[in-house]
Amino acid sequence: MQSAQEVIDNLIHHRPAERVGLHEFLWPDTLQKWVQEGYPTNADGTPADPVDHFRYDMCPGGGGGDWFDILPLRGVSELVEESDEWTVKRNGAGAALKYWKHKSGTPEHIDFRMTSREIWERDYRPHLLEVDRARFTDLNKAKENLAKRKAQGYWTQYHHMFVWENMRQSMGDMTLYESMLLDPDWIHDYNRVYTDFFKAHYRLLFEEAGLPDGVWVHEDLGYKNGLFCSPKVFAELLFPYYKELNDFFHSYGLPVVLHSCGGVEEALPLIVEAEYDALHPMEVKAGCDVLRFADKYGDKLMFVGGLDVRILESGDRELIRRGVTNLVEGMKQRGASYVFGSDHSISTNVAYADYQYALEVCREHMTY
Repeated sequence: MQSAQEVIDNLIHHRPAERVGLHEFLWPDTLQKWVQEGYPTNADGTPADPVDHFRYDMCPGGGGGDWFDILPLRGVSELVEESDEWTVKRNGAGAALKYWKHKSGTPEHIDFRMTSREIWERDYRPHLLEVDRARFTDLNKAKENLAKRKAQGYWTQYHHMFVWENMRQSMGDMTLYESMLLDPDWIHDYNRVYTDFFKAHYRLLFEEAGLPDGVWVHEDLGYKNGLFCSPKVFAELLFPYYKELNDFFHSYGLPVVLHSCGGVEEALPLIVEAEYDALHPMEVKAGCDVLRFADKYGDKLMFVGGLDVRILESGDRELIRRGVTNLVEGMKQRGASYVFGSDHSISTNVAYADYQYALEVCREHMTY
């Protein structure tokens, strides 16, 4: 029997795999709610790790995310305003973002200081030109966690956002979109600096913590009605840097998964051309259809997700069985490399028992 690591490694390289893979993102709010519905807890009362509990195949390996501060002014988190429900904090790029205290979700954009190329060049760019070990919270801990997860047989990954998401949280949408039209050279310079920055720091991470099995890049390129920009603009200003970073990861033998929420169908040719190896999560409510994607790009991409989460939220077991079965069998019939999961993440509207049932149905049909 193939291990979880072998299953994903075979799928992402389009080699024969014994079964469909499993992977999911669960909000902390959802896990807390599920504890009240019988989800297991650790000795300290915190929810058990879902990777271990549900036996997912893909697992964060200890690098990226909270391990790695990518903002120009390292370690900056200035409290601007606070209430019982939320906080407003200014980050190391000068942006003030509003966060809910008692529920998960993306922060609200409040205010931005990086409003021109001159401000970028004077106040922020100089801080990104050298490798800074202190940007990593704990490289030894990252190494230990990666070794632990590898020993457990998971397909391990490092993960972080890249230039698009970073620009949005640094200069804000208005300055970003205006500059893409009026000062594209600034966008190129920003992306050039950050591409070099990411490559240098990932190189340090690889050398000191070890190589995972792959890398996830989180870049939300779309929303419910499609892409944030035209494919032409993305092709000119963004995707050359995606391709360069992917080439860097591939030089280490590491496949790359692109996470992008929203409607991404128009960007699929660019995603393939940039040599991403897998795509997640393919939101149905934003017009994505993983079966249609597999028909056209099944020989190029591994697909992760694609199950309309509203099916799970319905609580209708017949609908859940039909939805999961049609998706898994449809991907198998197409010979696609597929990892089962939702089309975004599991919300608090999903009952623990209904999610368990969906996994049971998946496992009934997952053998290739």
